[in-house]
Amino acid sequence: MKVTDEQLKEFYNYSTGNICDCNGKVGNMDPAIKPIDPKCKLVGRAVTVQCNPRDNLIMHKAIYEAKPGDVIVYSIGGYVGAGPFGDIMACACQERGIAGVVIDGACRDAEDMQEMGFPVFCRALNPGGTLKESIGTINKPIVCGGIVVNPGDIIVGDRDGVVVVPAEKAYEVLEKTKALAAKEMEIKELLKAGKTTLEIYGFDKILEQKGYD
Repeated sequence: MKVTDEQLKEFYNYSTGNICDCNGKVGNMDPAIKPIDPKCKLVGRAVTVQCNPRDNLIMHKAIYEAKPGDVIVYSIGGYVGAGPFGDIMACACQERGIAGVVIDGACRDAEDMQEMGFPVFCRALNPGGTLKESIGTINKPIVCGGIVVNPGDIIVGDRDGVVVVPAEKAYEVLEKTKALAAKEMEIKELLKAGKTTLEIYGFDKILEQKGYD
């Protein structure tokens, strides 16, 4: 079941760890893909872009295909020999209301983009320039950070990394995440009251069964 735009915003309230757990413990991108600004969070529907290394022509085009609130997910196959996304493109995205971008590659102008407050998740930083000569694809299935991303999938990012939630599972994952977050609040209260994680989760019994004393 797909989520509404209002429900989509609720993902901002939860960590990528909880979301990944409730997504079947899958969907987490390569841990090298991290936010430029560790304080930023990212939530939106994916606009998927397949790019050619060292060429950002299709990256520019995608900015004007995306709708406000979307997350542009750029697949460059992990190429980090140049920085095809920078502050000018970030400004263009911000003016159009794009929620942020995820790049399986490098970007540049990191300090300027951090000051802008525009969420950018990338594999590396590299000041190297790029060409504008070849095209790729927009809104076709791609692989980014080792994860298949389809157009419309839900992208959630925070300091820990990026999780991809299939659009058709989004409502189910959101409801499970709400329940898990509430349960974890209860567990923290039990810990403060003197309980141990071994007792709460029953790990002591598992250890006993395995002969650990």
